[in-house]
Amino acid sequence: MEGTPVYKRILLKLSGEALMGEASYGIDRATLERIVSEIAEVVRMGVETAVVIGGGNIFRGIAPGAAGMDRATADYMGMLATVMNALALQDAMRQMGLSSRVQSALNIEQVAEPYIRGKAMRYLEEGKVVIFAAGTGNPFFTTDTAAALRGMEMNVDVVIKATKVDGVYTDDPRKNPNATRYERVSFDEAIVKNLKVMDATALTLCRDQKLPICVFSIFKAGALKRLVMGEREGTFVHN
Repeated sequence: MEGTPVYKRILLKLSGEALMGEASYGIDRATLERIVSEIAEVVRMGVETAVVIGGGNIFRGIAPGAAGMDRATADYMGMLATVMNALALQDAMRQMGLSSRVQSALNIEQVAEPYIRGKAMRYLEEGKVVIFAAGTGNPFFTTDTAAALRGMEMNVDVVIKATKVDGVYTDDPRKNPNATRYERVSFDEAIVKNLKVMDATALTLCRDQKLPICVFSIFKAGALKRLVMGEREGTFVHN
């Protein structure tokens, strides 16, 4: 018999780049379906799951045209890219029999409902996956900061950051073969050493609210499930 998940409610931060697979931009359908199947496993175990999605996979394709653009305008474009990813995620979830809702920090009511905290909480309690799109709705803030903010607003037990590498390393493991992975690291150490866990604003928010972060690889089969079961997976960032 399987054990009980150690987390009741989680927030998963997915980068837009995670959806690209091996492509240079856009959404790779097979990769999207694989990620959603990993999420479905934990949702079916009764773990209440919220998702914050980035937009780098779409914005990357238009980034050269954004060079020299007003920063706020470019950021709004990036937020719109996250809405496209959120809709793709929702569609893939629907096809796998998962019930989900997209809430956008920008008002685009034809395609997504506006972010309303009470509604989002109720959806989570009902076992629906809530996908938060458009970041915080403000330019100059990253989707990392949106994940920290929504995680706190939803009273989650942990923010789980899905990346292409299986945790936080002393250096870039793709460039430095001698880089070692941290199993646990404090917020202060992560900030002082600039370990690229999340941006400094997100890290500081999580530290101040004592909200732990776990960084893991979404491409490791079963890793998300092992993580919510309390097994050693990725890097745990804590107070």
